[in-house]
Amino acid sequence: MPARIYTRSGDTGETGLFGGKRLRKDDLRVEAYGTVDELNAILGAVRAQGPEAEVDVLLSGIQNDLFLLGADLATPTPEDTHKGRITVERVGPERAARLEQAIDRYEAALPPLTQFILPGGHPVAAALHVGRVVCRRAERRCVALAGAATDLNPEILRYLNRLSDLLFVLARYANHHNGLPDVVWQP
Repeated sequence: MPARIYTRSGDTGETGLFGGKRLRKDDLRVEAYGTVDELNAILGAVRAQGPEAEVDVLLSGIQNDLFLLGADLATPTPEDTHKGRITVERVGPERAARLEQAIDRYEAALPPLTQFILPGGHPVAAALHVGRVVCRRAERRCVALAGAATDLNPEILRYLNRLSDLLFVLARYANHHNGLPDVVWQP
């Protein structure tokens, strides 16, 4: 008989971390990795809308990074990083550096930003803006977790900060690539 997707172990409002520790589902750590998972799903929805091929490849890599980031968040202590054949990798500085390179590359293709812009324009751009604000929320959840826990990998905060910047640039790029202007804020 194949394994079932449901375990019933969360029916009392708790969930298990990678090392086996149980937490309430409203714990800061669960909120943090749950918001990262939400962001990953949004980027999947962006990709389903058919962004430019190079952007799609970039977003695919980011989705894999976010899965790793969620695993890092769900594995708070070093002794819990190995379980059977699975080893949880920690997010390192090279991932944020790759995001910075992508920001520089796509921003160079854009006209200079001289006004505040609103989310919108092309559907891919609008969806990337949704991803950007969820990324900022994930970052806030991780900042709250960092204030409450001493075991948060600081590279997680750096990655999320760069990712929100990249998603902003990619939203502008999606509009530009599709021949649409950014939606300018009219005070």
